Amino acid sequence: MSADPIRVLLVDDQDLFREGVRVIVDAQEGMTVVGTAADGHEAVRQVDALEPDVVLMDIRMPELDGVEATRRIFSPERVAARTRPVRVVVLTTFNLDDRAATAIRHGASGFLLKDTTPVQLRDAIRTVHTGNAVLAPGDLSTLLEGGLTNRSAPPAAFAGLTEKEREVFDLVARGLSNTEIAAALFAGESTVKTHVGALLRKLDLRDRVQIVVYAHEHGLVERAG
Repeated sequence: MSADPIRVLLVDDQDLFREGVRVIVDAQEGMTVVGTAADGHEAVRQVDALEPDVVLMDIRMPELDGVEATRRIFSPERVAARTRPVRVVVLTTFNLDDRAATAIRHGASGFLLKDTTPVQLRDAIRTVHTGNAVLAPGDLSTLLEGGLTNRSAPPAAFAGLTEKEREVFDLVARGLSNTEIAAALFAGESTVKTHVGALLRKLDLRDRVQIVVYAHEHGLVERAG
């Protein structure tokens, strides 16, 4: 029995672009477009109603842009009300966009340029659906560091991590995959997955992208460097 298709919501204020992306996504095996939206307000409503797996979110739209829409999608009350996780990928025309960095801090799993290829788009949807970022760790770090002026001390929960969990945290913050972490720590991948799950639970984070954000916002990147 085949797995359920990845449910995708498309958000863009340009009809032609939106419909073009719909054709591309619907042509991919294991994916289906469950809805579209032309502005941020409609996007938030559609996420609440349809509970898609992945949202492709235009970052620049009138009335309510993709940054604010992403913030609202990941508001604590909305996250708590969902029966399934949602991932957001913001779409932009500018590489290393400061607005994309803000959207990532609000919960997005990365960004894509609007001139990305169909294969890159397909791979990005699959990647974020598994909880990973859709841009290289170095680019993610550049984005996050560029907009940070003040860092706060780590919450008390960080002090509660075990020594092994801190090792895994450092390696996730560097952007290493579970396979790479397993090799670095001479451990099995299943063990690494268990530690990552514990990190997400103890630090109240949604996915490993948010671990990277957490590390930067609390000045823990030096540990990972």
